[in-house]
Amino acid sequence: MNKNNTYIIGLSGGTCSGKTYLSKSIQKYFGIETVNIINLDSYYYDLSHLTFKDRERNNFDHPDSFDFNLLFDDLSKIINQNSANIPIYDYKTHTRTNRTMIIHKTKIILIEGILTFYNKKIRNLMHLKCFLDKPSELRKKIRLNRDIEQRARTNKSILQQYSTTVEPMYIKYIKETKKYADLVIKEDTIVNSNALGILCEEINKILN
Repeated sequence: MNKNNTYIIGLSGGTCSGKTYLSKSIQKYFGIETVNIINLDSYYYDLSHLTFKDRERNNFDHPDSFDFNLLFDDLSKIINQNSANIPIYDYKTHTRTNRTMIIHKTKIILIEGILTFYNKKIRNLMHLKCFLDKPSELRKKIRLNRDIEQRARTNKSILQQYSTTVEPMYIKYIKETKKYADLVIKEDTIVNSNALGILCEEINKILN
């Protein structure tokens, strides 16, 4: 990996722990010519063959919902061939769109998602793994607001999903991957005020 001048950084944590916001903040700090972001959610399996009701019932927080093999292949293409076509996922319909997004090789490839550390092959590509540790009740509150505003969801469906799959899967799978993290950042506020400075410092060490 180092001989290719590309470093893979993993950012994980429970739903609404601030992964996406932090990733974009890191990219803004270092510049798009240095940092590219891959969202693990892009690798949800396509559920277009199911009815919408069946799609809604899918457990999106279970490891089996993600195509880790495709992500590994795409990361290998980026490292060795300089680019890859990343799937684009539609949260409102629970399907992959027909479009893709080209991710070019940069100094830092940042992968963010709830189960970023779950797959061993992908984990072994990472130079740094950071887990955002935010209290469950706070994450639940943020999730409720986000899904209503951004993902056309109802209050009832969000709370039902949170209690039946989101939190149980966090306890069973996501929280368990914290043991793989090189860095665990605890935050108890909506904005991860400390995480940006800590991570930027660590990334600077890698770049230098």
